Amino acid sequence: MTPWMDVARKYLGQREIKGNKHNPLILQWWTYIRAPFTDDETPWCAGFLGGVLEECGIKSTRSAAAQSYLKWGQPLSAPAEGCIVVFWRGSPDSKSGHVGFVTGKNHKGDLLVLGGNQGDAVTIKSFPRWRVKGYRWPSGYQIPKADLEVAEAPQTIGEA
Repeated sequence: MTPWMDVARKYLGQREIKGNKHNPLILQWWTYIRAPFTDDETPWCAGFLGGVLEECGIKSTRSAAAQSYLKWGQPLSAPAEGCIVVFWRGSPDSKSGHVGFVTGKNHKGDLLVLGGNQGDAVTIKSFPRWRVKGYRWPSGYQIPKADLEVAEAPQTIGEA
């Protein structure tokens, strides 16, 4: 296991607070990545991921854009447990996206992703591989073998 996965897992279940109040952890992640946001309604998947990395002493992209991770760290040709995965949202050419940490795969081969802003919470959710734009690994850390275990995630909320 990687240090960032240990940190990310401790936040499972954190969620947005509906209304005028905001989850202080989400606001803290915005601060860690130096983003100007002061709410938990702004899409925060990259805020969560960057906040976790920064908490571990790893410099993130310091961007709220999910696809900013496509040029960060080292590229991987296949997913590995703990890697960062970037998905497109809307269409493959869109600038919109989603980002999270790979935890494994399910019996259908879909990726299990620990991420923020998945159903307005930090969860593990399945995502189809056909939406993947790239896999990344922090620079300076040894790249693991890219052989994912099949697992079902108790925190999975539906399909992407």
